[in-house]
Amino acid sequence: MAETYTTYYHSPVGLLKISGTEDYISEVSFHDTSQKNPNHKKHIPHLLIQCVEQLIQYFNGQRRVFELPINQTGTHFQQEVWNELAAIPFGKTISYLQLAIKTGDPKATRAVANANGKNNVAIIIPCHRVIGTDKTLVGYGGGLWRKKWLLEHEMKVAHGVQKLF
Repeated sequence: MAETYTTYYHSPVGLLKISGTEDYISEVSFHDTSQKNPNHKKHIPHLLIQCVEQLIQYFNGQRRVFELPINQTGTHFQQEVWNELAAIPFGKTISYLQLAIKTGDPKATRAVANANGKNNVAIIIPCHRVIGTDKTLVGYGGGLWRKKWLLEHEMKVAHGVQKLF
């Protein structure tokens, strides 16, 4: 079993915990409290450093697509939903219903929302790009203020739109 490493990045939307191995990223999550980096004297794999660099580029408006190997454990259905999330273009949104239709079952909106909420790789697997059918911001593990910030950031970078919600 590969050793898991963790580092932290102070982003514009708060502290991000980044975990992974030498070969893949397994977590990017929000933390509202300051954390000591458990690896501050330990080797940090190049991949985690690359992840932080790509997140910095994203927040600076210089990156729209992440190029990182991702590995998170989930059911076949969750993996399917996460793959669909990864396909949502930068600066675009879809509804939970549209996401359910993409997975083949328009009645699976709750299951899709549940799988969306189980995504452990925030921002990189862009679960923040899923909104309500009525175009409202609903459900986000990192808090709706972060979802709003991320969507407005992407709209500004992609389309020059200042305020969306």
